[in-house]
Amino acid sequence: MRTFQNEMAASKEQPRFSIVIPVYNHAATLRSVIDESLQLGFPIIVVDDGSTDTCSEVLADYQGITVIRHAKNRGKGAALLTGIQAAARVADFAITLDADGQHIPRQALALIGFIRDGYRPLIVGRREHMLDDPGIPWTSRFGRKFSNFWVWASGGPSISDTQCGFRVYPIKEILGLRSRARRFQFEVEILVLAHWNNIDVYEVPIEAIYPDRSSRVSHFRPFTDFWRNAATFTRLITMRLLLPPSFRRRLIRA
Repeated sequence: MRTFQNEMAASKEQPRFSIVIPVYNHAATLRSVIDESLQLGFPIIVVDDGSTDTCSEVLADYQGITVIRHAKNRGKGAALLTGIQAAARVADFAITLDADGQHIPRQALALIGFIRDGYRPLIVGRREHMLDDPGIPWTSRFGRKFSNFWVWASGGPSISDTQCGFRVYPIKEILGLRSRARRFQFEVEILVLAHWNNIDVYEVPIEAIYPDRSSRVSHFRPFTDFWRNAATFTRLITMRLLLPPSFRRRLIRA
């Protein structure tokens, strides 16, 4: 099968990519996400973050992918870090996408198109039409605007979809940052830390699929996650206001 990875292999200087999929009770959509991801030809790492549904049965049907399981649910950020650490053994960049089926894996090719000639940015998908789609829950629309503002206020990059999980992470640089958040807040915190550490952050427009609310699996809890976000942003803004940039960069490096 002709894949992007096969074509890139002709040059020893080309970057290597791996797909990382964090999973928590997404058995209904996981198979289609893996099947579509396999078509890209990249190594796939699935991190089952303590699922209690039939995810393990779905994963047992696949050969040739790496499956890592957390005995208990640790949070999306912890699952991402586990996957990125595993990806470091086989890749230079980790392509992360959610297991709920909202992302279209083949669009990863648009994201990695920015990466060439030793350039190592962090690429974030920008979900088009999310804010004007009446089918999107108001909590998601509000959360996106809330997050965008506070990432900017924390001294992070000025981008328009800070919550999108479809990303390309430069592995060495990301693992070299001392992030503290381990749940949903990881994805916004890492943007701020990357920007503080002079890692370029770019957005690439992508399409997203939003299933009916009745079939959508979401682990976002508005009240709890609002306060967790508030605590994360308070910490980041305090660091930005009180610490000189050079000291801040030393403090966040692992």
